[in-house]
Amino acid sequence: MTDKRDITLEVGEKEFTFELTPQDVTKYFNAVNQNNKVAPANNLLVSTVKQEERATLKSLLGNPVLVMQLAGALLEEYGPDVEITVKKPSTTPND
Repeated sequence: MTDKRDITLEVGEKEFTFELTPQDVTKYFNAVNQNNKVAPANNLLVSTVKQEERATLKSLLGNPVLVMQLAGALLEEYGPDVEITVKKPSTTPND
């Protein structure tokens, strides 16, 4: 996986291209807490969208549900496509 990825999201008839780095995602995760979820998502979107698309994007970010949906879609696309399985502990004793 490369350090930087360009991801385009289509919202209605508009397209927005975001440039994400591991540092952007880490900053987002570190800012999210029980009482603060929408602001970090908004900051992630605004700080990573192409400069020329920023004003148009900001006009859509008044709805906190849309903010969370966009950030979720962006992070889902950024994440690696790997299969993770949780192994259950064995019920038989190990000798």
